[in-house]
Amino acid sequence: MLIAATAILAGCATIISGTTQSVNFSSSPSSATIYDNGMQIGKTPLSAELSRKKEHAIVIELTGYQPYEMMIRKEFNAWYLGNILIGGLIGLIIDPITGAMYKLTPAQINAELSGQTTSFKQAGNDIYIAISLKPNPQWELIGTLEPI
Repeated sequence: MLIAATAILAGCATIISGTTQSVNFSSSPSSATIYDNGMQIGKTPLSAELSRKKEHAIVIELTGYQPYEMMIRKEFNAWYLGNILIGGLIGLIIDPITGAMYKLTPAQINAELSGQTTSFKQAGNDIYIAISLKPNPQWELIGTLEPI
């Protein structure tokens, strides 16, 4: 009777999955600072409880290394369909409000931090700066240059 009352009064996904999800962060080298939507949440390695309600812009930084950036996206949580099977009309409303109708992906982040791309060297009065730019696969091509 208690289980039936709980299923009717709350959402199926809220009961099964909860409103937060554990996401594991690691980096090589370790002890890098982790930022979630601009707020520091700790250092690697770390297991953090993140809200299922929103997407998370993750930045992992360590002095002397390029920052590692990625998005943790929310995807549909199949436990939400339990509201239809059990007949929980309230659950159809509760789960979207609490964010329990979503799951976060990826749930494991392993950041490989690479060295800086800018090198600075001074020899006497001369200054040498070397910059290496690597294309980001997330960049969108908007045009190309052609010779005249």
